[in-house]
Amino acid sequence: MPRPGWAPDALSLFLELAALPSPSGEERAVADRVLDYVRALGLEASEDDAGPRIGSSMGNILCSLEPNGDGAAMPLFFCAHLDTVPPKGPIEPVVGEDGIVRNTAGTILGADNKAAVASMLEAIARLVEEGRAHAGVELLFTPKEEVGLLGAAAFDESRLEASVGYVYDHAGPIGEVILGAPYQRKLDVHFRGRAAHAGMFPEEGRSAIVAAARAIADLRLGRLDEETTANVGQIEGGTARNVVPEHCRFTAEARSHDLRKLADVIEEMLETVTFAAGVAECEVETQLGASARGYRFRRDDVSVRLAAAALERGGREPSYILSGGGADANVFNERGLECLNLANGMTDIHTPDEHIAVADLEGMVDVTLALIDAALEEGDAA
Repeated sequence: MPRPGWAPDALSLFLELAALPSPSGEERAVADRVLDYVRALGLEASEDDAGPRIGSSMGNILCSLEPNGDGAAMPLFFCAHLDTVPPKGPIEPVVGEDGIVRNTAGTILGADNKAAVASMLEAIARLVEEGRAHAGVELLFTPKEEVGLLGAAAFDESRLEASVGYVYDHAGPIGEVILGAPYQRKLDVHFRGRAAHAGMFPEEGRSAIVAAARAIADLRLGRLDEETTANVGQIEGGTARNVVPEHCRFTAEARSHDLRKLADVIEEMLETVTFAAGVAECEVETQLGASARGYRFRRDDVSVRLAAAALERGGREPSYILSGGGADANVFNERGLECLNLANGMTDIHTPDEHIAVADLEGMVDVTLALIDAALEEGDAA
């Protein structure tokens, strides 16, 4: 069946999607384009009611293809998020003479995660056009991944037929298979001091900013060991330059692939902020939250075996790594599904230097189709 005019190839679709700003919570324009695309393929797509519950302009979009192959079915799901970190200006994606897609307007490109969206949709278009046999395929597009995996967390995973799935949400060369992601904890810290005029009565004041500064200076931050990190990401406080600040807040996090190490780091952080508050004669309140639950795959797990087979089928040697970040895969793995994260070639994500090669957009179409073929063969062998 010839490709209709409304179904651009992976590159053209990516350029179109990337040009539509979609910061977390404002994904509607991209969601509508995705819905138009899959429905024009003759496929049914539904959108759940997660949007209002999580403060997004869209819900989770699910599109399913019923199996058409013979033998035991082993369906797969593919998930990508439609939101990006906030762009700091317009997005004008262009393809350079070197075959690299960049944003010429000096902000993010949005390859995270629209490159995955484009590759997955192109693969499904080819699946439909060519009438290829498959064991069942589901596409899931989520909102607000960048601000805490909120869309995936609000999705009812019982709607999925597949128990094995993939996200393409790691910045690295195609071929990298992410076997694990870290456990994460969030820490919110609020110092309370005593306000006073900084010029007339500074002795009567107790600076919350001084307390916070001491705490941050004493915290061990950055890469603590090969599987553990800690960071302070935001700080705010004070009311005016001539007032001893009564309040100061900062947000921090810690991550580790070892749950015991994570607990030790969090305990150390709490002790550090408590000590700093005492030295500065301030009070401190802390609030702990879970950001994401870690996971670890073995190389003989079915999702990993299928990925290795798909990559090798395309002449790519798989390599196995651990990630320091979270993705929608964390949510599905915590809920008992098997969801593997694969690198898709995007580079320098979340920065004005973000880019991706045209060859990698097309390469992940091939990987997607190879995964679908491998799942069909796995089902037949079962």
